[in-house]
Amino acid sequence: MTDDFANDPQLETPPPAPRSARRRAREFVLQGLYQWRVGGSDEAAIEAYAPEMEDFAKADREFFVGTLRGVIGQQEALTARIAAHIDRPFGELSPVEACVLMLGCFEMLNHPETPYRVVINEAIELTKAFGGTDGHKYVNGVLDKVAAVVRPDEVAARKKK
Repeated sequence: MTDDFANDPQLETPPPAPRSARRRAREFVLQGLYQWRVGGSDEAAIEAYAPEMEDFAKADREFFVGTLRGVIGQQEALTARIAAHIDRPFGELSPVEACVLMLGCFEMLNHPETPYRVVINEAIELTKAFGGTDGHKYVNGVLDKVAAVVRPDEVAARKKK
């Protein structure tokens, strides 16, 4: 008996879509925030090390630097915004979820040109790639609540559709 399905090109999984420079930058920001939060690295050390990482040249460097510095600089305000929507103390979140939430919250507040759904979807993808099994569901729920507060008009307009 032969396996006729094994060689059927219609059943092959398509290759993943190429990642944009902005998505790559978010990945490097997340890795940098993790180094900062868990390893105690400062932003200067992270910025110096990042260009040595594989594929960093394909990332949006300006977005990387601005976002990394912004999240670290606004950590207290971001944490306070997020803390209002979580079910445990912020310090008890997994490091990946905490960093993704800060990144998503920062981007919602400081990059109004990026639709909030895009910010949330990017956060979900980052959490799926770097976080725990169901962490992306938690991140999605929290950032939905953050969006309702920081971008109420955009959220309301989307709900009307």
